[in-house]
This record gives sequence, C-alpha cells and structure tokens, in this order.
Amino acid sequence: MNNPLLRGLTQSRYSRRDALRVAGFSAAGLALAACGVQGQKAEAPKASEVADFWSTQQKHGKVVFANWPEYMPPEQGPLKQFQQATGISYEYKEVIQENADFFGKSEPQLRAGQPLGYDIIVMTNGLQLAKMIQLGYLVALDHKQLPNFAANAGAKYKNPSYDPNNQFTIPYQAGVTGIAYNTKYVDEKITSIQSLFDKKYEGKVGMMADAQEIANFAMFAVGVDPDTSTQAEWEKAAAKLKEQRESGVVRKYYDQSYIDAVAKGDIWLSQAWSGDVFQRQLAGEPVDFVVPAEGGTIWIDNMAIPKGAANPVDALMLMDFLYKPEVAAELTEYVQFVTPVPAVQQILAAKGDKDSKALAESPLIFPSAEDYAKLRSYKTLTAAEETVFNGIFQSITQG
Repeated sequence: MNNPLLRGLTQSRYSRRDALRVAGFSAAGLALAACGVQGQKAEAPKASEVADFWSTQQKHGKVVFANWPEYMPPEQGPLKQFQQATGISYEYKEVIQENADFFGKSEPQLRAGQPLGYDIIVMTNGLQLAKMIQLGYLVALDHKQLPNFAANAGAKYKNPSYDPNNQFTIPYQAGVTGIAYNTKYVDEKITSIQSLFDKKYEGKVGMMADAQEIANFAMFAVGVDPDTSTQAEWEKAAAKLKEQRESGVVRKYYDQSYIDAVAKGDIWLSQAWSGDVFQRQLAGEPVDFVVPAEGGTIWIDNMAIPKGAANPVDALMLMDFLYKPEVAAELTEYVQFVTPVPAVQQILAAKGDKDSKALAESPLIFPSAEDYAKLRSYKTLTAAEETVFNGIFQSITQG
C-alpha cells in the first residue's frame, strides 16, 4: 500500500505495546529478576579507553540491524539509500518483539562474551536497557562519527537521564504517554492529570497495567518528578492510586485495549499512547489527546551497538545516516511516531499534500515546546530498587 497514512489505518500497529514492553514487568522480566540476572556492574569506560577502542576499528562494508516489526518501510528505502551512499550492504532483521524477552535471550551470550550477530539493536528506555548499560553490554559511542546526530537531534533527545551524554545510545523513534478522552462524552477540555482521579468520572477512567506507566502518572499527580523519586514518594503515589481504585473511579487497568474502550465510550478518558490516538484521529473517531499540565511521559526507542558487534564503524555510519532530515522524514511517514529530528516537520509541511500536512500539523507527531517541557522519562532503577518498585505498583493493578 503506497499511502503511509492509509497503511497505518489498515495494518496492526499494536505489536509495539502489547507486551508491557516499557516496564519489562512481563513474565520474562520477572523470571529474569527472580533468577538474579544482575551480573557484575561494569565500570564506566574512560574517555581514553573509548578513544583507544575506536582507533582500532575500520569500516567493513556491511551492517546487521536488529529492530522491532513495522519500524521500517517495507521497501526499506532509508536502508537502500544508505547502501547507495556508502557502499555498505545491510541485513535488516525484525527480531525484537519485547524488551524483556530480547534481553533474556541476549544476556547469556553477552555475559559469556559471545556476539549477538547484530551490529545495531533497538531497545526502549527502561529496565532492560538500564541493565544493558550497567552490565557493560553496550559499546560506548564515538560521537566524532555522529555529526548528523549532533546537528539534527532535538534537545529532548540529547543527554537523557537514562544515558547521560548519549554515551551508549541515540534515539530511533519516540512516543508520548498522556491522556486520551472521548469528546462525545467528555464536554470539557481536559488539561489536568487530576481528571483521572475525579469522582465525576467514576467507572469511566482507564489506567495502564504497566507498572512504570501508572507510577509516572501517579507521581505527577502528587507533584513528584520520577527521575529523582524515592521509595517514600513511590508509596505516596501508590496511595493516590489506591484511593482512585477503591473509590471506583478507575474502571480497569488496560494493556493496548484501552484505545478501543475510549473510542467506543466504555471509558471516557484514559492514560494513552500518542501513536494510538493519532491513528484513531485519522479514522475520524472522537478521541482527543493532551499532555496534562502536571506532566506526561516520553518513551524512547534507542539504537545501540552491542558488545562484540562485528561492524561497529558501519553501525555508527548507519545510525548517523538516519539523522539526515530527509531520511528521518521517510521514516516518520511510515512509522508515524514522534521523530527525534525536528527538521522533519518542515520537510513534511513543504510537500503540500494532505497526508504530509496531517503529519506535520499533528502535535502527536511533533509535540509543542510547551508539551516537551512537561515530559519526563521513567525512573532508572537499580536491581534492588526494581524489586521494591514492582511490589509497590503491581499491588495496585493486581490487587
């Protein structure tokens, strides 16, 4: 199907979120935690060590890219352009279905010093990516070889809390967690996260079952920044969620199915992912989206080079190539998530056609500066904190 917007309406985009992938509190994630997959925390590499490593690396003329399903146009135009521009051949593999599962399969090999067979992997900020960094399983990047990233990445995508100075990762695509509401049933403009806790919406509110998603919004509701939060603040946030549950305000804790419930009017407002709402708006459904005044969550899918990668220079070249605005624009037209390259908006607007205009004008694809200022990441948890955090917030959704 040539029209990327129609493709988005007719193909399933749900695989990106079905498995509670951000928090990693799936069966696979909990099994890993129970087995004590912690390893030895690696020392942060010194600048001299990073420089020494890259001084010995050379371009090999090939690269293997491991990614999620439906995260590259079917004709693989950006990759073909890269091959034409650089002479580097590529293999593209859609082998990542869920963060915890991918980490569980990769960790024994990486711990044993064995290569994964991939030069680039894509993982979401959260528990598994934090473990990859803490255990020393990712190659520190040579930013001298990433000029397009330096020139074209938006400020929100540089120096993230989960990877200071982008030492190990640069973003691939991103998304926002905010509030979706059905304008057929909600006759006010939703602006505050407190609406999710308002008794007048009793039985008509949806919340996410994902532990880190629900935790972030509860912390926003009690005035806490997740990045700097403490156990005492988690407990304060959990008390807010418990009150919401026991008062009957929340109807259900959802996975992907929340968006159908909002569109049908089974619930009137819910925590929501921006990409889901954008698709429903294209379909003409009465669903609006807002980043609440107290804060919203930005999640980022990151490109990284795993230890033992055979072609790290070629990997860096491809990672940087995807930060060319015209290449990033092609990705955005297909993926329809938030791009880390702001210049894409102008490129799409200049095309002049209806579909490109819809993308360029959507705050769900290009959040405003005001919205970006309200967005926060997930708390980067240590192994010990993870157990406590999980216990606090899973007791709400499973209670």
